[in-house]
Amino acid sequence: MSELIEGLPDAVALRCLARVPFFLHPKLELVSRSWKAVIRSPELFKARQEVGSTEDLLCVCAFYPENLWQLFDPLRDLWITLPILPSKIRHLSHFGAVSTAGKLFVLGGGSDAVDPQTGDQDGIFATNEVWSYDPIIREWSPCASMLVPRAMFACCVLDGKIVVVGGFTSCRKSISQAEMYDPDKDVWVSIPDLHRTHNSACSGIVIGGKLHVLHKGLSTVQVLDSKGLEWTVEDYHWLQGPMAVIQDSLYVMSHGSISKQDGNVSKVVVSVSDFRRRISCAMTGLRDEIYVIGGVIGPDQWNCDIRPMSDVDVLMMCGERPTWRKAAPMTQCRGTILGCTQLRI
Repeated sequence: MSELIEGLPDAVALRCLARVPFFLHPKLELVSRSWKAVIRSPELFKARQEVGSTEDLLCVCAFYPENLWQLFDPLRDLWITLPILPSKIRHLSHFGAVSTAGKLFVLGGGSDAVDPQTGDQDGIFATNEVWSYDPIIREWSPCASMLVPRAMFACCVLDGKIVVVGGFTSCRKSISQAEMYDPDKDVWVSIPDLHRTHNSACSGIVIGGKLHVLHKGLSTVQVLDSKGLEWTVEDYHWLQGPMAVIQDSLYVMSHGSISKQDGNVSKVVVSVSDFRRRISCAMTGLRDEIYVIGGVIGPDQWNCDIRPMSDVDVLMMCGERPTWRKAAPMTQCRGTILGCTQLRI
């Protein structure tokens, strides 16, 4: 790098460019070849961390269009469309989606495509493929494959490493195997299996530095401590439904309300009766807000139509009384949300 900004040492110029918001990076690349090289360099990512200009974005993938992800910038209320995920699996779904080390990772899953002639599932039920998206160079890259193909599994980040647990390898075989991925080394290793496996999809959340694995329809939660990598089984009787974590507190959308879960006790925070017909949406926490994204409006006794949604509703938790506001709707994605996670860059 040389003469990035006339009259400034390159190290100072790099720190200046690191303060420019992420959504403007494509325009910065047009200035010169040297600026383009810097904008797409790992050094810029490090500089953004050093000057405190990292940004928290939301990554979302919906059923429509196929294998397309978008990023949401909450400070500027705008959506950024990523290149199509280059997987050969049509309508990839039931995958895991997390972010770490400044990259988005999409893991496993299978095809949700349907043969229009027969109505049968068209494609692979479970894969072990792993993809990462680097927002600095704006490219998808294949990563080391998981040790076991799986779909409908728990997937979270613990201490910068990705943990995948449970799920299905076929429509009839659920598994208890767990494994951990080191993004710096691009290596998977086995870790202790779940104590129990159940013939249902599972999901995972991280609270207090521990991974909590929940199986649909069950009150028990299996907890992994990252320090000893040991599982314990707890009977929390948590509410069932979309979940979000804000400042290590768990919120659940269930029975027409969003409740804060404190151990076995749940306390209603706000009513969401207007969302009763809204299904297959995502709920996630970002800073001190809860985002409800996409989904479909299901049929009722007066209307048989199913309407894919691109709406984004935000519950602001900072005041004495939580209040709702509208965010910019997704510009490309709509319908059932297949993946949703945060990305810090």
